[in-house]
Amino acid sequence: MSARTYQVRTYGCQMNVHDSERLAGLLEDAGYVPAADGSVPDVVVLNTCAVRENADNRLYGNLGHLRPTKTAHPGMQIAVGGCLAQKDRGEIVRRAPWVDVVFGTHNLGSLPVLLDRARHNRRAEVEILESLEVFPSTLPARRDSAHSGWVSISVGCNNTCTFCIVPSLRGKEKDRRPGEILAEVSALVTEGVLEVTLLGQNVNSYGVEFGDRYAFGKLLRACGGIEGLERVRFTSPHPRDFTDDVIDAMASTPNVCHQLHMPLQSGSDRVLAAMRRSYRSGRYLGILDNVRAAMPDAAITTDIIVGFPGETESDFAATLDVVRAARFAGAFTFQYSKRPGTPAATLGDQVPKEVVQERFDRLVDLQDEMAWSLNRALVGSVVEVLASTGEGRKDADTHRMSGRARDGRLIHFTPGPAAVRPGDVVHAKITYGAPHHLVADGPLVSHRSTRAGDHFEAGIRPKTSGVSLGMPAFGASAR
Repeated sequence: MSARTYQVRTYGCQMNVHDSERLAGLLEDAGYVPAADGSVPDVVVLNTCAVRENADNRLYGNLGHLRPTKTAHPGMQIAVGGCLAQKDRGEIVRRAPWVDVVFGTHNLGSLPVLLDRARHNRRAEVEILESLEVFPSTLPARRDSAHSGWVSISVGCNNTCTFCIVPSLRGKEKDRRPGEILAEVSALVTEGVLEVTLLGQNVNSYGVEFGDRYAFGKLLRACGGIEGLERVRFTSPHPRDFTDDVIDAMASTPNVCHQLHMPLQSGSDRVLAAMRRSYRSGRYLGILDNVRAAMPDAAITTDIIVGFPGETESDFAATLDVVRAARFAGAFTFQYSKRPGTPAATLGDQVPKEVVQERFDRLVDLQDEMAWSLNRALVGSVVEVLASTGEGRKDADTHRMSGRARDGRLIHFTPGPAAVRPGDVVHAKITYGAPHHLVADGPLVSHRSTRAGDHFEAGIRPKTSGVSLGMPAFGASAR
């Protein structure tokens, strides 16, 4: 009898992407195999997001598209997990009774058992836990990339931003032991990974559970001691908890990239107060000044929400002023949308849709102008690029490949006669700067083959067991 096949579809943030790697690892440990392209999987897992606009409509639309496929293949199972599953619970099965399994953010590890139970009992299984019982990083993972890896340092969030539903769905912050994090990073490097991104809803508050407000800076420095680890990134920090110690760790640890993604959300102090963001625009810009004083080459990106309830034209003008002063290399810009269960959803003075759209367009135009100016200034410089997949096109006409510079910028480069594989490292001279990417069309300055490139060529992906390797924690304050 052939093995059952699976497909995981991911929506939302980097945390969901990493959770999907865990779900794939769990299924493969249970004997499932990835479904071939174009085939009908035996199991489809939808890992959902509740933060993005129209998340509910997107889920039920996708479930509707799957219904006729399942009708034609009665043995097929559909599982729904992630933040929207945590929020909607039994509502999903009520609205889409052809769903077999619903599981939440706190019990990823239950998926294989729930699938077996649903198949045996011939009924939907819904299991939503209210709190985390097993840290997700103790679960196996099938990594998507041969050269880059996500590593969770914490889950959950202790903040109370009025627009955000994450704390109620992911729970209070839970921190991993530093030694466990470093063990996972070391295991990835042993398997050929060159780059890791440390993940948390608020990485700067890492250490709150064991009483060390400098724990995140220590963790960055400790990553600097892992031989073979070439790049360290992290997302996302919160301005409230951002310390000069973290800036010093970034500047003094050679493999920590000079890249910072720090959400602004609004440049208006009045709106920031209404959002419960616990910092003001002056504090935010002061952090950026300190980052650039320590790392003049740092690329800083952000998140901005337009049209928060009660936002006036004066408030929006303050946001534009901060964008001009901050000189962001890029920004994820969002039009505010009500999320049921958040305090902001009940606020009066909701901004009309047409006003939000007009302000959004102005913000995007300004940010594109700022980013384009910064990128044009890089023409003629030589940058190090980690070649990758999924970063854009491998253009059939220009034969360009894509990758990321150390500062996170997207680079499209021409490999020429060099046999560059995803996972290899090149140095390329920038010939053109666009608002959202850079182009390097000349001959490569250098090309270094890597073990990650070898693994990509051989079809090998890191698959970590999730078992702690027992490395010691740093500092006396660690648990």
